[in-house]
Amino acid sequence: MTTRPLRGLDSTTLNEAEVAAWLETTPDFFDRHPQLLARLRLTDPRGSAQTVSLVERQAELLRDRNRELSRKLDEFVAVARDNDALHLKVLALARRLAAARSRAAVVAAIEAALREDFGVGQSVLVLAGMDETAVDSRFLRSVRPEMPELRSFETLFNGGRPRCGQLRDSQREFLFGPGSAEEVGSVALVPLGAQGQLGLLACASPDADRFNPTMSTDFLARIGELITAALTAG
Repeated sequence: MTTRPLRGLDSTTLNEAEVAAWLETTPDFFDRHPQLLARLRLTDPRGSAQTVSLVERQAELLRDRNRELSRKLDEFVAVARDNDALHLKVLALARRLAAARSRAAVVAAIEAALREDFGVGQSVLVLAGMDETAVDSRFLRSVRPEMPELRSFETLFNGGRPRCGQLRDSQREFLFGPGSAEEVGSVALVPLGAQGQLGLLACASPDADRFNPTMSTDFLARIGELITAALTAG
């Protein structure tokens, strides 16, 4: 009995990489040797001590791939639903602001939307140089533009984009008061106006992952634009 040498391979120096490369470039090998398919046995990926055929192993790989694709599809659908819900909330905020007839009413509309529609437990609207807006409250803070505590957010203002994550202790106490460490696990900061000219909006959560640095800030940016437009209208 004679065997036909494998073209391009030296059987005395074969290694696994070369065999794998050869099989990849010779896809018709098992077409010419179908009996090998039935004889090949592989370890069971489910952890069983038994072996499985190549066909069974391939079927299991396909099932794993389908499960992974299904999981990713579920994630995409969930993200789409969340984005749709956020879009409706931003639209509701726009309607509230459009109905406000005074700056005090604008401030009240912002606070109500954050609390009722967005479910934000703690939020602070810091306005620079607008002392005539309303009496300071738990939600509204009117400050001087040159105030050192406000200037500590210079990086945020210069960036011109919302930012999520943690605050320095001094920043947290300025926004939410002393002793707020346990109540403020993460924060979303939204600059208002060009380079924070009007101030900022801060939304806090006791959950350290609620506002994390990796999350998209597109909706926060839209909220900031709506608030800025409402505050400067007229």
